[in-house]
Amino acid sequence: MRISEILRTKGGDVVTIAPDTSVRDLLATLAEHNVGAVVVSADGIGIDGIVSERDIVRRLHTRGPDLLDRPVAEIMTTVVHTCSPEDQVESLRATMTDHRIRHLPVVQAGRMIGIVSIGDVVKSAISELQTEREHLVQYLHG
Repeated sequence: MRISEILRTKGGDVVTIAPDTSVRDLLATLAEHNVGAVVVSADGIGIDGIVSERDIVRRLHTRGPDLLDRPVAEIMTTVVHTCSPEDQVESLRATMTDHRIRHLPVVQAGRMIGIVSIGDVVKSAISELQTEREHLVQYLHG
C-alpha cells in the first residue's frame, strides 16, 4: 500500500503553526485539533520543524513553567523526516520504528500535502491483514 492511499482516506489537512507561536498557544492548538503533533511552518507550505506533545513534556520538565511563554522554535525538532505519496507504507513503518518518529509530513514537489501518523500506519496494516484474511477464507470455502 502506498502513502497516497492513506491520504485518500484521511485527507490532506495538516495543522501548522508559526515558529514564533508560544508553547502555550501550541497546547491550545493541539487540544483544539485533537492531534499529538503539528508542523512548524512560517508560510504554511514549507516545513521549518515539527513539535509534539512529547517535546513539550520533556522541555517543560527541564525548563519549568516559563517555557509556556517561549516560542515553539525553541523546542521544535528541526531535522524532519518526510515521505512522499509514492512511498510504501511498509518502508514508512521501518522509518518510524528506526527513528522513533510518530508523525511524518508527506511532501510532493517541495510542498507539504499531508501528514501520516503511526496510528494511520497501524490502521493500514490492520486493514491489509483483514483483506488478506477475507481472501484466504474465500479461497478455502470455495
